[in-house]
Amino acid sequence: MLTGIPFHCIHIFKAFCPMNKGYKKVINGWAMYDWANSVYNLVITTTFFPVYFLAQTHNKETNSDIVNFFGWQVKNSSLYDYAVAFAFLLVAISTPILSSIADSRGNKMRFLKFFCYLGGLSCSALFFFKMDAAVEYGVICFILATIGWCGGLVFYNSYLPEIAPVEDRDRVSARGFSLGYVGSVILQIIGFVLVAFEPFGLKGEWPVLVTFLLVGIWWIGFAQITFRTLPPSAPAEEQQGSIFRDGFIELKKVYAQVRQLPVLKRYLRAFFFYSMGVQTVMLAATIFGSKLLNLPSTNLIIVIVVIQVVAILGAWGMARLSGIFGNFKVLIATVILWIIVCIAAYFTYTENQFYGLAVLVGLVMGGIQSLSRSTYAKLIPETRDTTSFFSYYDVTEKIGIVLGMFSFGLIDQMYSMRHSVLILTAYFAVGLLFLFAALLKQSKLAKDK
Repeated sequence: MLTGIPFHCIHIFKAFCPMNKGYKKVINGWAMYDWANSVYNLVITTTFFPVYFLAQTHNKETNSDIVNFFGWQVKNSSLYDYAVAFAFLLVAISTPILSSIADSRGNKMRFLKFFCYLGGLSCSALFFFKMDAAVEYGVICFILATIGWCGGLVFYNSYLPEIAPVEDRDRVSARGFSLGYVGSVILQIIGFVLVAFEPFGLKGEWPVLVTFLLVGIWWIGFAQITFRTLPPSAPAEEQQGSIFRDGFIELKKVYAQVRQLPVLKRYLRAFFFYSMGVQTVMLAATIFGSKLLNLPSTNLIIVIVVIQVVAILGAWGMARLSGIFGNFKVLIATVILWIIVCIAAYFTYTENQFYGLAVLVGLVMGGIQSLSRSTYAKLIPETRDTTSFFSYYDVTEKIGIVLGMFSFGLIDQMYSMRHSVLILTAYFAVGLLFLFAALLKQSKLAKDK
């Protein structure tokens, strides 16, 4: 058992006992949080909630998608994009403060629990978002659920360099994402059965509302495995200053260190731009299929399930390929595929085209997320301030999502969603250039040695 052993001792422990069951238990317990919280990302943001939200906010009498949100007249799909952007903005602002507390006090688990319960309870609260409920109620619950999901990720991700040595991080990261896809697909199928077959007398909107409730129960329930398994983390500092000041000071310190690490600096610039595109595609794909192609909700659910299954293969496949060709080369190839996805999406007009595009998205979706996380974990220096470093990573990603979702919604509001896809292509292209720069710098430094 590793419970109670400080994190900095785990690598030493594994070095002497590489097959120790306690080490495996820690890794599996960490990965189970992906199993727990990924149901939000798939069931809420990717399929059921976007489709349900668009249906609820569409005025059939006037055939209008314009809704009144606290007196603001806005297109429903743009409101969804703005809600996501707002939630991620709040997390980006608060993460430095919270990560500073977590590192200095050694209580990152408390924050992981807080965001888990906030997200899970908010998902369950969507059970009361019936067709006659106020739009504001649904949007607020959705924003809180999003904050719970993305707010906890920085603390969850920061465990990776503490529980796994460098040579294992690609594999461990891929394991987490793969478990997340498997778990979310299971609940997705349960939700699909409820919607398609209406068992237990559930009709109308009730199958979807019950699915919202199940997401919260699943998330909180399975997260208990993680909470019981991960050992406590030691404080990084003995002195405790102002939590509101220290968080941004820590972020500034990380920024100063990043500037001295040329490969990491170029990689983070690449990550900022390409993750802006990746996350926006994932968050807006269902609305794209529902609104522009008028796909039935059951078809969309099936497509998303297929995407998740393919994503499992993509995550493991790219982890294997990174061991052969290196992380940067695999990331470059993946971003090129994402550019192809965006260009193809602009010219997608039929169901079959959308289905083919969905398979390609699945292949590159899981792999790029998993490999991005493990690449960063490999590039950061040895430190006990892992939460601060992953806070920097998390803030980079969250600001990218804010800009991505806001620009996507704004262009949709001004022109059309199809034109919004073009801006994503530009984000991927810039990210690709920085990836090439990071690869070249890494190769040059290797030769100089």
